[in-house]
Amino acid sequence: MTEHMEIQKIYNPKTIESKWYKFWEEKGFFHAKVTRNKKPYTIVIPPPNITGILTLGHVLNNTIQDIFIRWKRMAGYEACWIPGTDHAGIATQNVVEKSLAEKGLTKEKLGREEFIKKMWEWKEQYGGTIIKQLKYLGTSCDWTRERFTMDEGLSFAVRRVFVELYNKGLIYKGKYIVNWCPRCRTALSDDEVEYRDHDGNLWYVKYPIADSSDSVTVATTRPETMLGDTAVAVNPSDERYKDLINKEVVLPLTDRKIRVIADNFVDPQFGTGIVKVTPAHDPNDFQIGLRHNLRQITVMDETGKMNENAPEQYRGLDRYECRKKILDDLESQGLLLKTEKHTNAVGHCYRCNTVIEPYLSDQWFVKMKPLAQKALEVVLDKKIKFYPERWVKVYQHWMENIRDWCISRQLWWGHRIPVYYCVASNAKSSKEGENTKCPPIVSMEHPDRCPNCSGTDIVQDSDVLDTWFSSWLWPFSTLGWPKENEDLKYFYPTNTLVTGPDIIFFWVARMIMSGLEFMDDVPFRDVYFTSIVRDIKGRKMSKSLGNSPDPLDIIDEYGADALRFTIVYLAPTGQDVLFSKEKCEIGRNLCNKIWNATRYILMNLEGFSYSPVENSKLANMDKWILNEYNLLAKNVHSSLERFNINETVRLIYDFFWSKFCDWYIELTKPKLSTDSPEKVVCQTVLVEVLVGTLKLLHPIMPFITEEIYQLLKSQPGDKNLLSAESIMVSPFPEFDEKKIFPEDIKEVELIIAVIQNIRTLRTELNVPPKKLFEIIVRTNEENKISILEKYLPNLRLMAKVDKISRYSQKPLHSAVIVLSGMEIYVILEGIIDIEKETARLKKTEEELNARLRSLNSKLENEKFITNAPKDQVEKIKLYSKETQENITRIRNRLASLQ
Repeated sequence: MTEHMEIQKIYNPKTIESKWYKFWEEKGFFHAKVTRNKKPYTIVIPPPNITGILTLGHVLNNTIQDIFIRWKRMAGYEACWIPGTDHAGIATQNVVEKSLAEKGLTKEKLGREEFIKKMWEWKEQYGGTIIKQLKYLGTSCDWTRERFTMDEGLSFAVRRVFVELYNKGLIYKGKYIVNWCPRCRTALSDDEVEYRDHDGNLWYVKYPIADSSDSVTVATTRPETMLGDTAVAVNPSDERYKDLINKEVVLPLTDRKIRVIADNFVDPQFGTGIVKVTPAHDPNDFQIGLRHNLRQITVMDETGKMNENAPEQYRGLDRYECRKKILDDLESQGLLLKTEKHTNAVGHCYRCNTVIEPYLSDQWFVKMKPLAQKALEVVLDKKIKFYPERWVKVYQHWMENIRDWCISRQLWWGHRIPVYYCVASNAKSSKEGENTKCPPIVSMEHPDRCPNCSGTDIVQDSDVLDTWFSSWLWPFSTLGWPKENEDLKYFYPTNTLVTGPDIIFFWVARMIMSGLEFMDDVPFRDVYFTSIVRDIKGRKMSKSLGNSPDPLDIIDEYGADALRFTIVYLAPTGQDVLFSKEKCEIGRNLCNKIWNATRYILMNLEGFSYSPVENSKLANMDKWILNEYNLLAKNVHSSLERFNINETVRLIYDFFWSKFCDWYIELTKPKLSTDSPEKVVCQTVLVEVLVGTLKLLHPIMPFITEEIYQLLKSQPGDKNLLSAESIMVSPFPEFDEKKIFPEDIKEVELIIAVIQNIRTLRTELNVPPKKLFEIIVRTNEENKISILEKYLPNLRLMAKVDKISRYSQKPLHSAVIVLSGMEIYVILEGIIDIEKETARLKKTEEELNARLRSLNSKLENEKFITNAPKDQVEKIKLYSKETQENITRIRNRLASLQ
């Protein structure tokens, strides 16, 4: 570095970030290939929906994934991050249908084939939006491996899995109560239903007892479904109704008679203790109906309107219109006895928020219990580890109470179910009134003819598979399964899954099941559950609240590095992130600190050419920073291994900001103003620690670290320190025990402590910033005075101490610092106005005493201690302790001034 290099004064991420992302891509640094002499490290991205746009949740999740991938890549692993997108059945079909509606079109008008073409056109035009946005964030995915859940290879895998599970008896078709969305006109799995409390009513309805003048009273929250009642039920132990069992009641508003049955499911405390049983419109009633062989009468159609099984006056009415009319009719006939306010949890479609309808229909299911046991064992046995570990209990509870998975959806967009029907046999069966149907044909490909009757008129099942049926295969289907290939052998099982806890059942549990079933191995070793990003008030982010900033706007204003750093800095493991755009000042300020430190170092490298320095030539302050840097490298490695990203970023932040910039750079300024051999050593250490810290920081802040790495790389000198073409493929720093100097660094730690204490005292006593003063040292350890004298240039620069004297007698008007076997007297005569400062401190003491009395009065109040929130009581205890400490410190200062 023959002359110091000028770099721009202000760090501007806009001019840097796009440049380096393009460089990385062109150089192929993101690409992973089978390399037998390297260990693989694999992550599969949770595939975002093709309808999606970048959110702060994506930012957090993908930043964490990128940190792991960049770290492992630098640590010598063959790091493979597989990206891709999900076809998102319901969500995408809804978007396209709305788009068509604006043109006066519907999917029915277009027909299935033409509509699917429109879906693919939309996917090609808009489906890659979120992928482009992820690149702005700096994600180092292997884009050559990008997959889509409906691409040819994954579609083949889906069909293969369906056929295999069917042949094993683990997939079946049955009539069952499902969660039905009347808006999307499709079944939903239990996990796709979001429950919210609704303020509703409990209506008490009179059911006349057949052939009697008496009646029973039934309480219901959904009177529109009573038209499908096929029984009323009581608990067999309920003495009030024992005589009613097996009698009949007349179903109001119809001519039907229904039985009174006894079932242990009935809660005698709910309503009147008598409940209506509607097997076709309630999951619990469905089970009761099976136990008692009850009829199943469906009274609604797929759109939530009353069908032909309802009395004529209600047919065609929407379910809520029907409810109103039924209540009016019941009241007019004297059958509505009373109405009570009632709050209950109501299920909503997770995509369109429509209230779901329990609905009896033919659906395809996967038997889950045979798959769940092994999937539970591998988590309990820690073959798969969860971070935070508390999610194991949640997972265990769900797996032990698992229900069969409804996998069919009444949509057009998605993987069509690979089941085929012989049309000729169906027609013959219907015509002759006999069951001569050919059984369904479950096949990987569309059969040319029926294997049973050789008929050629074959139709495919019209339903598609649940979106999750393709994404549960993601860890191995993205690597080419079911084809045997080198990628699959090398990169599977994957290593780390980073995902939100909200899809632990949707996705995580099912991937574990499918991995064990089809690969005979777990799909990943570790699962890191991210935090939920909330606004500064703790509210969930949403467009309607206006509290969800666009990450691209934040990147435009602050830069991707600032956003990445800030969001993980604010994310303690397992706790929510309270985020606001303004908090990105944390990341931006660090970028500026790094940039300014680099400018300073480069400006002080004139005539310098880097070459390593032997330990024997290091000054103790050089040893101190190298010691601290090596401990940082060790602790960063440890925190990453423990999946503690938040700790990682705070360790690096504290080291760079405080130890490197605020202490080492400041301590070495006197040396850099000389031409001594010590200056060259100092320059060498500055460069080594800067480069090392940049490498530790690179996985978190990839752009600024690359920019500075390349600036340093372009300078003359030994290239071993900067031998890699890019920082992202340079070696990750490792702990070097030879750079630990426990004894030599003690004098530097002493000087830092002295400077800190003097600075604190100056602040407390309002000493003007530029005022120099004398200190008098009292100690029995002569070497400590020698150390202070040795570092007088640093004390003068950093604490404004211009003279050090030995103690002879206690000086007047001085403040004392007791530290490490020394009494350090700071002479204040002529430095401050003693009288004025004494008055100020006394006033402060009075204010603190008043505050302490107020705090302690609360802590002495038993009623307050008993009723106040625990965290509030703890805060007041802490404030009381801090206030007492401040009073003690003020009194000590007053004593020293008198």
